[in-house]
Amino acid sequence: MSRTVALLAAALLSIAGALPAAAQTQSTTPTANAGTKLNFPASLGGATFERSVNYAAAPANNPGLGMAYFYSTPKRLTISVQVFDLGRRVPAGSDNPTVTSQFNAELNSAEQQFKFAGYTGFQKPSVPSSCAYGGVTFRCVTYSGVTQANSRIYSKLLLTGFRDHFIKIRIDWAQSHQQTAADADAALQAFVPALMR
Repeated sequence: MSRTVALLAAALLSIAGALPAAAQTQSTTPTANAGTKLNFPASLGGATFERSVNYAAAPANNPGLGMAYFYSTPKRLTISVQVFDLGRRVPAGSDNPTVTSQFNAELNSAEQQFKFAGYTGFQKPSVPSSCAYGGVTFRCVTYSGVTQANSRIYSKLLLTGFRDHFIKIRIDWAQSHQQTAADADAALQAFVPALMR
């Protein structure tokens, strides 16, 4: 299993309450992403910076996976942003073949992460859609699974090409925390335009 899948599975387990957040990865201070010039301050669109992961550094040692930045909202939803290029130039927008192919790979990986975490009942729409936040359009889908505690957890995955990179945003919420899709959408409506100005 790849280190990325293991990290994302740990994040999912944390959302479901099975692991403490501190057990996931090391934290670093927020920063600007050099490749895209996106800024990741301590507070962004009402969400609070928690940690970042540099996949180019040990133990992952995979520069193509870039950086991931993790935020939490006042309603305890988790937002992750991964900025990466997989070692190639990524065309802008959400409907080009490069982004479409990577989106399908991300969705397949998400299903594997749910299975690795021990979740059942994986559900996703048969066709992804487009989501616009601010002036940016993403390829997007919401998927869910049932935890071992019989609670459904949800993730909304967004992907687009931006300044020669993939921008992957995922927001996670849990039925057991009385969080809803409306909460997630409200958080994204505030967060994404603040990030991608």
